[in-house]
Amino acid sequence: MSVKKTAKNVMIFGDSYSTFAGYIPEGYAVYYSGADCDNTDVRRVEETWWHRVCSDLQLNLVRNDSWSGSTLCNTGYNGDCSRTNSFIYRLEKLEGENFFRDNEIDTVFIFGCTNDSWANAPLGENKMTGHTAEDLYAVCPAIGYFIGRLREILPKANIIFMINTELKPQIGEAVKAASAHFGTSFIQMEYIDKRCGHPTIQGMKDIAEQTEAFLR
Repeated sequence: MSVKKTAKNVMIFGDSYSTFAGYIPEGYAVYYSGADCDNTDVRRVEETWWHRVCSDLQLNLVRNDSWSGSTLCNTGYNGDCSRTNSFIYRLEKLEGENFFRDNEIDTVFIFGCTNDSWANAPLGENKMTGHTAEDLYAVCPAIGYFIGRLREILPKANIIFMINTELKPQIGEAVKAASAHFGTSFIQMEYIDKRCGHPTIQGMKDIAEQTEAFLR
């Protein structure tokens, strides 16, 4: 089995889709917990997309930085999340704590922007450089900033943005534009079985299969 662009040590920047109780940083909001819940049939961590991928491809998950309900940009459901849980805030916090200096990361999976779409965060215009603080409160310029910043921090890593189904089309196009500009990758998810907007066991398998097909 060959894995495209060696993905030995991996990390995830995600939202609810990538959470599981006990496997994300303490204090982060969780969606999948293993408890009986009508909203999901996912009960075991082994059923999550990322556990499947790491197990099947023998990858070492260094950090799962996923926070349920989080947006990539700095506009969340309750307004400004630039100092709480946005993907941008969490990235800059990790960089400030020397996480990337102290940990070798070969591949980054970004599975986000679902909440940006659901929360109706401002879309803005695609922008790859020269971002202002105001730009980061809109989705499209924030995507350019986030992917560019990751490329700057991890110049040799394989950076893969996983584009969810049913997003506002401008969001997917912004990811594709930024990926082309910075030389990173994306996976356009074609199908994900969902319940209450979240992957079921089958949906997790759908994500894993599409991710593994891309990596092989």
